[in-house]
Amino acid sequence: MAAGSYVDKRVNACAGSGGSCPIGVVVKYWYKQGSASRGVGWVYASRNGVRSGALRWHVKTPGGSWKVGAGWKRAVSRGGFVEASWGKDGHTGPKYPRNTRICSEYRGLATKACVTLK
Repeated sequence: MAAGSYVDKRVNACAGSGGSCPIGVVVKYWYKQGSASRGVGWVYASRNGVRSGALRWHVKTPGGSWKVGAGWKRAVSRGGFVEASWGKDGHTGPKYPRNTRICSEYRGLATKACVTLK
């Protein structure tokens, strides 16, 4: 890999009880080889077993406190689950340090699904 080239990653997680990922999060992020900064291009959140609701995501940098990454967004129904997404694919979006945590939250549910940007 050439010095300074981009590395694109995708991480996902599920949380909650049950076998079909009750609440989920997927984050696509990128960084330049050797950099400690991570750019978040796209965040996707979902909840199974519901037909409506709202989702948002939170971010926590190492040593920092939790902050809302994006406010509540009405989820789109896809039959047996709902979903919402923020951002777009590519090397755009907010930048955070390595080991930042991102969690998705469904309104009214205490359980959150979280990933770490490595």
